[in-house]
Amino acid sequence: MDHVKALLRLAEGEAEVQVQVADLVQQALKARLPLPEVAEVKRRIGVGIRTRERIPTVAEWLTEWLEGKPDLAVKTRASYEGHIRKYLVPHLGWARLDKLTSGQVEAMFTEIEEGNQRILECRESADAKMRASVRGQRVISLSTKHRIRATLRSALSDAVRRPDLPVAVNIASHVRLPSCARKKSLVWTPDRVRQWQVDGVVPGEVMVWTPQQTITFLTHARKYRWLFPMFHLIAVKGLRRGEAAGLPWANTRLSDGEADIRTQVVTLGWKTVTTTPKSAAGQRTITLDKDTVRVLRSWKRFQNEARLAAGQDWTDSGLVFTRSDGAPWHPGDVTRWFNRVVRAAGLPPIHLHGLRHGAASLALAAGADVKVVSGELGHATTHFTQDTYQTVFPEVARAAAEATAAMLKPVSR
Repeated sequence: MDHVKALLRLAEGEAEVQVQVADLVQQALKARLPLPEVAEVKRRIGVGIRTRERIPTVAEWLTEWLEGKPDLAVKTRASYEGHIRKYLVPHLGWARLDKLTSGQVEAMFTEIEEGNQRILECRESADAKMRASVRGQRVISLSTKHRIRATLRSALSDAVRRPDLPVAVNIASHVRLPSCARKKSLVWTPDRVRQWQVDGVVPGEVMVWTPQQTITFLTHARKYRWLFPMFHLIAVKGLRRGEAAGLPWANTRLSDGEADIRTQVVTLGWKTVTTTPKSAAGQRTITLDKDTVRVLRSWKRFQNEARLAAGQDWTDSGLVFTRSDGAPWHPGDVTRWFNRVVRAAGLPPIHLHGLRHGAASLALAAGADVKVVSGELGHATTHFTQDTYQTVFPEVARAAAEATAAMLKPVSR
């Protein structure tokens, strides 16, 4: 009680400030957190800081918060805008910012899940009208829900730090969601391939080819002269799709066997934007093996011949990988052609990003130092590399099992 009285005395009889202090106390009690310290409340509403005449709604604050972040990466801004427009404002925008509760946020996720169930039920309905009513609508995955919560948590963290806003607790941090384990990759073993050929069911969200399957893919991809070098580089070095599509010759030094990853092409809808990798670790230099250098040298000669033959019709993009007229590849077209080559080669399906998984897993299985692999992939930590990409190929696991068993065999019988 003495603590509460001390906080209220900070208002010095000003009714509006008293309400703000009372709100801070109430929020702390509801969240079962310690009462805010007197010094902290002074920092928020005292020492000459002008308080707002009106506390903004969640919708108003989210708009103000996003406008105050001019340096966001293009893809990140688009992601935030989508979360705000599609979910946070429709479900929570009406609430006053300082009155928002974790229960209201959890109710939003409950409504999203109810929408998921409705979509699934309509898709399975025998009624054509019911199926048509949800055409084009997608089920919101658990990972997307976590990203929505992360957007709200980031916005509320900035609100808590603002002295002119009576927000004491970031309630998004207390919102309960099922844990979202990182997706583990599965290898297309012979048994899994046979089962897929029977029922057409892909056993995991992230599938990876065996080394032999990757060789089969690259052998077949040689028929697609304008795409093979890009697929080869992704399969061997694990570049992201946008990094390969945006790689300029100016950053590729074949004599040194190196390439600087400083740009990437990101998609916003179907529109493309060339930007820098969003993290410092993403801006890196990769080492090219002799075979890859040979492939790129041959490709450069072929591209130069095509440029001379095209003359004025050539688009001088300066990129390593281009269409037959020199124009850049759209990342979406690269994915479509990749899927087409996979089907033509008779291989079990993987995502184009699965080539990156495969390249990382191959490097780790071959005994490459995890720190080197992590740096080449553009990861900030080696833990992420090991946890996400260290797929155990059957032959590697079998060799390890035999080596372990051999240690337990007696020297002589």
